[in-house]
Amino acid sequence: MGVDSTPAPSPSPSRAGRNLPAAIAVGVGLGALILGSLYWQKVLFTVLVLVVVLLAVDEMIKALRTGGAEIPRIPLFAGTTAMLVAAYFGGPMALLVALGITVLGTIFWRMPGGSVGFVRDVTAGVFLIGYVPLLAGFAILLSQPEADGAGRVVTFFVVTVASDVGGYVAGVLFGKHPMAPTISPKKSWEGFTGSVLACIGAGIAAVVLLLDGEWWVGAIVGAVAVLTATVGDLGESMIKRDLGIKDMSNLLPGHGGVMDRLDSLLATAPIVWLLLHLLVKA
Repeated sequence: MGVDSTPAPSPSPSRAGRNLPAAIAVGVGLGALILGSLYWQKVLFTVLVLVVVLLAVDEMIKALRTGGAEIPRIPLFAGTTAMLVAAYFGGPMALLVALGITVLGTIFWRMPGGSVGFVRDVTAGVFLIGYVPLLAGFAILLSQPEADGAGRVVTFFVVTVASDVGGYVAGVLFGKHPMAPTISPKKSWEGFTGSVLACIGAGIAAVVLLLDGEWWVGAIVGAVAVLTATVGDLGESMIKRDLGIKDMSNLLPGHGGVMDRLDSLLATAPIVWLLLHLLVKA
């Protein structure tokens, strides 16, 4: 009897283009780390965010390099660390001060490299600073209120993940009409409708159960979060298409790179922080 030498098929991605078991495993693991750090020691949550954001910054530096921009790592890594630490210890104003210092440091660091490509490199660097560490700083700000900081962070994650999951499920089951075919062909209006319903429902549940807030506040948070999450997702897709890459990296099985998971979270963090700051008493 001959031996069948045909290799076993590798796990195929789902209809939406993901290796679903791997994506679920990674998502559950990251969720456990976030919850554990939040409810044990908030400083550990800040450290976790810092590590993840530094990985994302490194991915973006490599990605932008494919487009010709040379961004210095040292001032970006130092500035990212300073911005998140400033947000943890000093709040919004300290975050903005650290932002300004990081921008100036990046410009100064690039000067010895000469004038060729200077505007390109500095513009890319400033864009990266504003896109990743600045927006990530709002996740740190969400955790700051002593009474319900953990609940605010969980609310932020819940509505953003609900948007992603709701859109994924509805898109796989019902997706027929492309939402932005030239940017993200797999996104559909049916998927967006699923995101809206899931995000509003999750927002109401999270605000009422975790923050003892009014249901309508949760509805507003969910409705706005689904817009920012979608813009964040499409925005990162445009960056990748412009640079000619599929994923930022292959670090997270089933997800791609760190930035492929942070895109909607980064865009959503500032608006959720602002809405909860204005509408939910700490």
